[in-house]
Amino acid sequence: MASPAPDPVAVIGASGALGFGVAIRLARAGVPIAIGSREQARAEETAERARTTVPDGTFSAHDNAGAVAAAGAVILSVPFRNQSETLANLKDALVPGQLLIDATVPLAAAVGGKATRMLGVWQGSAAQQTLEMVPEGVRVVSALHTVSAASLADLEHSLEQDVLICGEARADKREAAAIIERIDGLRCVDCGRLEMARTTEALTALLISVNARYKIHAGIRLTRLPERLWE
Repeated sequence: MASPAPDPVAVIGASGALGFGVAIRLARAGVPIAIGSREQARAEETAERARTTVPDGTFSAHDNAGAVAAAGAVILSVPFRNQSETLANLKDALVPGQLLIDATVPLAAAVGGKATRMLGVWQGSAAQQTLEMVPEGVRVVSALHTVSAASLADLEHSLEQDVLICGEARADKREAAAIIERIDGLRCVDCGRLEMARTTEALTALLISVNARYKIHAGIRLTRLPERLWE
């Protein structure tokens, strides 16, 4: 029996480097992608660029609220300076039970500082701020902070790296992992509760520093883990 077709996934911020890379990688794996943007025209431009990159992919263009309404799971990949405004505008679109995978990183670059420095977030992390802002019942998981946007966008590049996932419920993290692991070469690792996102988010700044020093697109791979991580 053929496997059921995957549900659509919304990517909010798909016009950005990380969001676009995630969108085309998932689309290449057969996941329908609802591209969201603050402006419909920009979403359409991004969808057309994605279709050119992955001709067999399924992409639809929406404003952010429309993309959220068109999908069961949402990947939030926006600059930290836009996170609060984006979530405030989505409060009537997000519904209880919906899964939101937050890839936001509070880099100082968001306010004109260095990309290798982190901003302090009162809630502890960008993901915890997201949890505070979304409607009650929306399931927030933190992920995708250590995967290079450039590597994702280069479809010929072999990834072979880990994605560090944090969240309050094991089932939510397992569901997020099932989506992310459709991307060939990515393995998801449960890193604990959402409060651990303050650590995983900070690894973005660390990798930016490493990548600048060695002129590479490094990722993270954890050793000596069991073969099956999500049973």
